[in-house]
Amino acid sequence: MKYLKDLTVKAVEHPHKKYVLLKLTDHEPLPEMAPGQFVEVKVEGSERTFLRRPISINYVDRENNELWLLIQTVGDGTRKLATLKEGDKLNLLFPLGNGFSDVGKEGEEVLLIGGGVGVAPLLEYGKWLKERGAKPTFLLGARSKADLLELELFRQFGEVFITTEDGSEGEKGFVTQHSVLSNRSFDRISVCGPKPMMVAVAKYAKKNNVKCEVSLENMMACGLGACLCCVEKTVKGNVCVCKEGPVFDVNLLSWDI
Repeated sequence: MKYLKDLTVKAVEHPHKKYVLLKLTDHEPLPEMAPGQFVEVKVEGSERTFLRRPISINYVDRENNELWLLIQTVGDGTRKLATLKEGDKLNLLFPLGNGFSDVGKEGEEVLLIGGGVGVAPLLEYGKWLKERGAKPTFLLGARSKADLLELELFRQFGEVFITTEDGSEGEKGFVTQHSVLSNRSFDRISVCGPKPMMVAVAKYAKKNNVKCEVSLENMMACGLGACLCCVEKTVKGNVCVCKEGPVFDVNLLSWDI
């Protein structure tokens, strides 16, 4: 079921100069949301922002009835969202799309790989996996130590490995170069981040015969499959990422892997 609701901003945090973390709440219990789903946010007061903005569900805190949105401020719309204050209202259409896979078996080893703001949906997914008896491991990539987000939260749910392009934290390089990929084996891999990174991970997964799914970041203006701006080519034809995804098995995508 989808909801169109005004949620209340309970807290605003700035974990990085280019990011804002909004913690939203409601007067009634928040609806069920699956890890990997997203919301469409209405941006008020921005003259250049006409369409809603798709934002991944970062975390759902049931104890405090909070929905977290980790937002990278890259344009007029997201910069406007960063100016919200405690007590403000934010209109959301949610939850949208199809999320990450269910747990396959007790103790299943799942590697969650994220780059940049692509780490956002992996926090909720890691929590969800651990609660269901799987064993999530995180591999997070960033440009530098200063760009790493929510590390202590990730460490609550699984082991965390890090790469930075400048070598200021973890191993230097890209996530596909991290030694954990050659030293450990996993039942499956879930990825979210820049497309070149996801394609590289998909190639690794195919070469090593590991199941792999990716969360695509196509622009999704409506979230309902009506505007067709998020179309992705697959082996079954063109599909709307917002409706059929955003999470896909890489074998369904028409990527050169």
